[in-house]
Amino acid sequence: MRRAVLILPVVLGVGLLLWLWGLGGMDRVAAWAAEGQRDAQNAIAGTLRRLRGGDAAAWGGLLGLCFAYGFFHAAGPGHGKILIGGYGMGRRVPVGRLAGLALASSLAQALTAVVLVYAGVFAFAWGRERMIGIAEDMLQPLSYAAIALVGLWLVSRGARRLWRGVRGPVHEGEAGECGCGHRHGPTPEEAGQVRSLRDAVVLVASVGIRPCSGAVILLILGHLMGINLAGIAGAVVMALGTASVTMAVAVLAVSMREGALGQVMSGPGAARWAAVIEVMAGVLIAAVAAQLVLLTL
Repeated sequence: MRRAVLILPVVLGVGLLLWLWGLGGMDRVAAWAAEGQRDAQNAIAGTLRRLRGGDAAAWGGLLGLCFAYGFFHAAGPGHGKILIGGYGMGRRVPVGRLAGLALASSLAQALTAVVLVYAGVFAFAWGRERMIGIAEDMLQPLSYAAIALVGLWLVSRGARRLWRGVRGPVHEGEAGECGCGHRHGPTPEEAGQVRSLRDAVVLVASVGIRPCSGAVILLILGHLMGINLAGIAGAVVMALGTASVTMAVAVLAVSMREGALGQVMSGPGAARWAAVIEVMAGVLIAAVAAQLVLLTL
């Protein structure tokens, strides 16, 4: 029974990937997500007009529609899911921490959208087309490139771990303590925490560079209608809708790694298996992000 529970996430994950990329599921999901975004965006415009007219009851409808838009936006093809899922497979990270990174990345996108719009309005006098162009033509490929670098970073780190394994295992005591009872450096756990903080900044920044176009449009409309607070609140709730999907991907990725893959990686070859998986995850992230960069050129 326990083995079946451990294998279940891997079976579900492999089945999902097979359906998405092998059986045409990605096209269906993309069409469904695009339709959902259009419907939500049209409804948001009407709700904003009601708010401008003084209908306080429209607040609930606006926030609900913004959450739905963010959910549909994340459900379609995107870079955030690939990065979070690939990182969760490539590196051993607690599910709560990875889910927190997914949430922080989505909120960072909302923050970028707010900064872009209000800097454009008050500092540079940019119009709607200019701000959307910056988001899609400049910040989007920059975000993809940053994510590709994260993938290459994982490849490099996994390759170094494989090389160290070929040269020979690290003996106990070389990582931080020796028989004299004194500390001569950080323990492996402490070093891992430092790398996790660095990784967190890189992951959040690489996704957060690019604001959601829907959030940019919402903020612009909110400003033009004189309801700035509604635009900002809606952008944040959109980010929460996006995070609901990326956090689910984080849970699935960690479950797959810690489930059946954790069983495979037990024993003397555990470190080598972990390094191989990190390299494979990095290659996947870099390849997908590089493809997205090329599509934007």
